[in-house]
Amino acid sequence: MRALVLHAHPVETSYNAALHRLIVERLSARGYEIDDCDLYAEGFDPRLTREERLAYHDIGPNLAGVSDYVERVRRAEALILSFPVWNFGYPAILKGFFDRVFVPGVSFRMVDGKVETCLDTIRKVATVTTYGGPRWRAFVMGDPPRKLVTRLLRATVKPGAPFTYLAHYDMNRSTDATRATFMRKVSSAMDRF
Repeated sequence: MRALVLHAHPVETSYNAALHRLIVERLSARGYEIDDCDLYAEGFDPRLTREERLAYHDIGPNLAGVSDYVERVRRAEALILSFPVWNFGYPAILKGFFDRVFVPGVSFRMVDGKVETCLDTIRKVATVTTYGGPRWRAFVMGDPPRKLVTRLLRATVKPGAPFTYLAHYDMNRSTDATRATFMRKVSSAMDRF
């Protein structure tokens, strides 16, 4: 199975980077063909240009500048997101990836005024993330990252695809023990993914 791992953290020595390496290691051990997309390391530009916005709905021309990333997404049978939650959202580079790559004709199409998925080759999705604050704070804020993954992405991949959402909350007060426990949880989840 081909898995696209989208990683979005600028520091290669961070806990998020360690989680990313663990994801790739565990999936590789299971025999997955990994497309490891480290957005910062690859220098992905998250800015949607004026020209891209003007061509947004023009299928074909809307791929200018991102066609290589589009092909990587289209080849994926599994999608794994690895990122920290910042300001109750995705890091800007990951948000920009979705803005620039998940365009009409790639992640969805309009048919008779209704949205239909285009990424039905993606049969399962997992998210591994960290939050600075506790779970209750994310809950009070509506937990936008969780909703974006489990609701919005659900509408773009194969209908009925299973979703896994793993979050280490309260990183601001985490300890070696809590981080190690979460790493074991991620390892176990990737071994079953």
